[in-house]
Amino acid sequence: MENLGITKQQADDLLEKHITDPVTRLHMIESGAIMRALAKRFGEDEERWGIIGLLHDIDWELTKENSGEHCIMAEGILREAGATDFLIETIQSHGYGMELIPVLKDKERSGRLQHSLVAAETLTGLIIATALMQPDKKLASVKLSSLKKKFKNKGFAARCNRELILECEKAGVPLDEFLELGLGALQGISDKLGL
Repeated sequence: MENLGITKQQADDLLEKHITDPVTRLHMIESGAIMRALAKRFGEDEERWGIIGLLHDIDWELTKENSGEHCIMAEGILREAGATDFLIETIQSHGYGMELIPVLKDKERSGRLQHSLVAAETLTGLIIATALMQPDKKLASVKLSSLKKKFKNKGFAARCNRELILECEKAGVPLDEFLELGLGALQGISDKLGL
């Protein structure tokens, strides 16, 4: 895998500096955890994949009122921190195809890493929503069978794009395995997430 230009410590510092909203911060930590689990599954560098997941929404607080700039403003933040073109392009790839981001809407994701990132960061929403439906609101109470049912129920967490989650298959991971891997990754950091 190509160099990212950013260490784990630098990634943590960027998160601290640019993301104050606790929900966004947790989403980014969750995305990093699932990316690390995918890296392990593929025999890739877990720390690097984790950094990509952790930083994927680094410009969210700057762009949430103007979603057409999401993933675009990330470039300046990342480049200033020393990020390589590879890292910037990988992070921007989770916005490819989105009508809301005119500059990226005609681009298509390619390769295992880009498909993994968009699937992982989207899956976090489904898993957290499923956990919050549990009587104790705990990740430990979420069963894989329940998560599979919630995935099939398009009315549940309706803003969670199932097509993006299904990009796990383009990355080479069957959906059921991906749901299990993602759930396990978040259950593994449940203390950090407070869930």
